[in-house]
Amino acid sequence: MRAMLPSLMALLCVMSTYDLRAASPSSSLADVELSHESENLKRGAQFVLSMCTGCHNLTYVKYRELLRIGFNHQEVAELKGDNDINAPIFSPDIVEMTKSLFGLVPPDLSLIAKAREGKGRYIYTLLTSYHQNEDGSVDNSVFPGIRMPDVLSYSSTTDDQDRKVLEEQARDAAVFLEWTADPHANDRRTMGYYVMGYLIVFTFLLWFLKRRTWSQLEGK
Repeated sequence: MRAMLPSLMALLCVMSTYDLRAASPSSSLADVELSHESENLKRGAQFVLSMCTGCHNLTYVKYRELLRIGFNHQEVAELKGDNDINAPIFSPDIVEMTKSLFGLVPPDLSLIAKAREGKGRYIYTLLTSYHQNEDGSVDNSVFPGIRMPDVLSYSSTTDDQDRKVLEEQARDAAVFLEWTADPHANDRRTMGYYVMGYLIVFTFLLWFLKRRTWSQLEGK
C-alpha cells in the first residue's frame, strides 16, 4: 500500500492537464503577511513534502539545504528517506508516470513563487480559493478550471476555527515556496545590513577627515 501511495497521489493531481504557470488570477490576491521565521519555514516544508511532492518535484532544492531553515540532521534523514542528503527533492518516477499517463508533467515547484505575480501571496490565495459550486463541483476563483485537487479540503470546511488552521498551513506552504525560489535571500539581506553599516561608518570617517584637513588648512 505504501508503494502505491505516490502513484495514487499523482493520479489525483493530474487527472487532466494543467499548468500552474499559465494561470491568470481572476480575483485579487489576499493581503496576507508571510513570516519567514524558522518555525514557519519548517512547517511549510513538512506540508509541501508530505502533500505536494507526490505530484510535484523541487528539482533545485537539495535535502541538505533544509538544514539551513532549522531542521536537524535527524529530521532531514526522516524527510529524505532512502535518498542521499545531497540529492535534489526530485523523483524520476513522478516524471515518467505522469508523462506516460497524461502526456504532461506537473510544474516543478522550486521556482513557482518567482513565476507568479504576488509570489507567496499568490500561492496562499490559490490554496484558499477553492469553493464548491451549486452542483457540488469544486473550482478555484484564482484559477478557474484548475485540475489540481483541493489539498487542504478548504472548500468542504465550514467551521471558522478549522479554516483558520488551514489558512495557517497555506501561509506556511507559501513561505516555504518563497524560500525555495530564493534560498539565499536572507543571506543577502544580512549582508546588506553589514554593507550599509560599513558605508555609514566609512562616510563618517571621510567627513571627519575632510573636516580635520580643512581646519588645518584654514589655520595656516
